[in-house]
Order: sequence, then structure tokens, then C-alpha cells
Amino acid sequence: MARKLSKSEAINEACPWSGKPIAEDSLTLYRDQVVGFCNPGCRDKFEKAVRLFDSHIEARVKYDRSV
Repeated sequence: MARKLSKSEAINEACPWSGKPIAEDSLTLYRDQVVGFCNPGCRDKFEKAVRLFDSHIEARVKYDRSV
């Protein structure tokens, strides 16, 4: 079960996308750090981008190892 994240644990005070203050309902874990966003939409955009980048990196590593 995922632990409850707290705004007080966040490494940032402003949303990296908008610059607005972070919200309690818009937190995520990234590399074992709590990162805050101003709204769930910004958080979800970040999570989607991270998944996309990670999948591209993983594919590249697999390709490089096969060559």
C-alpha cells in the first residue's frame, strides 16, 4: 500500500510547471523524494512525462546492449 504523502515532505514549494504554490492533493514520489504540484493535472503531466522518458531510456539501454 502506498504511503500518504505530505506537503511538508515536499522538496519544493512551487509547482515546477506553473510556479504556483503546491497543493496537498498534488504530490508524487520521484526518485524517493516527494515533489509537489499546484494541481493533479500538473502532477499527472509530470508522471506521464517521467514514464515516457524512462521507457525511452530503457529501450535505448536494451538496444545498446544488443549491438
